[in-house]
Amino acid sequence: MTGKELLFRALKNEETERTPWVPFIGCHAASLIGVSADEFFKSADHIVNGVSKAVELYRPDGIPALFDLQLEAEAMGCDLKWAPENPPSVASHPLEEDRDISKIKIPTASDGRFPVVLDATRRICRSHGDSVAVYGLITGPFTLALHLRGTDIFYDMIDEPDYMKELMSFTQKVAIATADMYIDAGCDVIALVDPMTSQISPENFAEFVSPYASAVFEHIKVRGKLTSFFVCGNAKRNVEEMCKCAPHNISVDENIPLDYVKEVCQKYGVSFGGNIKLTVTMLFGTPADNINDAQNCVTIGGNKGFILAPGCDIPFAVPSDNIKAVTSFVHGEVADFLESSSVLDGVAYELPDYKTEKKVIIDVVTLDSASCAPCQYMMNTVIAACQGLDDKVNYIEHKVKEKESVVCMLKLGVTAIPTICIDGEIRHASIIPDVPALRAEIEREISKKSGI
Repeated sequence: MTGKELLFRALKNEETERTPWVPFIGCHAASLIGVSADEFFKSADHIVNGVSKAVELYRPDGIPALFDLQLEAEAMGCDLKWAPENPPSVASHPLEEDRDISKIKIPTASDGRFPVVLDATRRICRSHGDSVAVYGLITGPFTLALHLRGTDIFYDMIDEPDYMKELMSFTQKVAIATADMYIDAGCDVIALVDPMTSQISPENFAEFVSPYASAVFEHIKVRGKLTSFFVCGNAKRNVEEMCKCAPHNISVDENIPLDYVKEVCQKYGVSFGGNIKLTVTMLFGTPADNINDAQNCVTIGGNKGFILAPGCDIPFAVPSDNIKAVTSFVHGEVADFLESSSVLDGVAYELPDYKTEKKVIIDVVTLDSASCAPCQYMMNTVIAACQGLDDKVNYIEHKVKEKESVVCMLKLGVTAIPTICIDGEIRHASIIPDVPALRAEIEREISKKSGI
């Protein structure tokens, strides 16, 4: 049985003789071939060479052709901000000022970077598709709506629900069009990646996401392909709603307990995947740490309908040996990777004495606001809420890709990403507050410090 066949069985919620392994390789593939992320995402040759190198080193059962949730947005007019070690991020929102959806067209295979990406996908499928399942990752309707409209969509759900549904209907059509392009290019699995759904309630999810995501999954099934629903962040409250959308599979990150995901998914007959820790384990850990984390995931996941994967897109700078250690575990070859040491030993970070500081200190713990959509929008909210308060407030982003930030996170007691802490107290864990509410909260803390 090939790895691809093994993965198909797991996706269909069947028992497997070993756990399938799907490393979500995106910008990390650029590091494998010695190019920057911004070069990688613009070149079909780089994408093919990077993915091929990842297949060689990590022996996956499935792998994405590309991990870039800005592909559709760029093709529809969003400006992007490029970075050397991260995927691009959305820097402008075409519907933020002018809400006319009709001025935005559904992208085709000739728009934006689609010609580059589809060329690379076809070549990857030809080279590796016999033994490895190739994933086509499409941006989920809600996250794409946020890219187009900006954070005003959180107000639209309350004040303009009909407009919000019109926008979601449009982004559903975009998702279907993108899925068709990936299917026509040869992909075996279409994963709808919708990280920003972690920011809404189950009620809002059922009203503004479920009808549109369900339609996308149904379309992909009609075309004879397998489906996955991928969300990052603390979306625990929405796992059941995700299952009700009837994908074959749900994939989650470390913010959601895997045993809870298993319990809910088994209730609906949906397979599930996850959730090796991206930073503490994959980025900063030793090979032994990665083996242990993978072992823990597999122990919880079991041998029916479970796929071992990292919690999200593997960071650019993850040591290759750490991913190869997971591969060695999956294939029963751990002897060469047994090590014992903690990468955080000797790394120091001192928290300030919040009570004596003259300014209110806001610590924002993120994966990296340049690459993580929920982190980006949370950081933007903090910046907007602090506007004009420079003499009274100091906000700091702690990117847990950096070792000192991991120590800071642990000392603050933060367990979910992204999280806002105010003067050392956790206030908003994996939930983005609206700007006026956060501003009022900050102003109350300023009043306390000034004795008013």
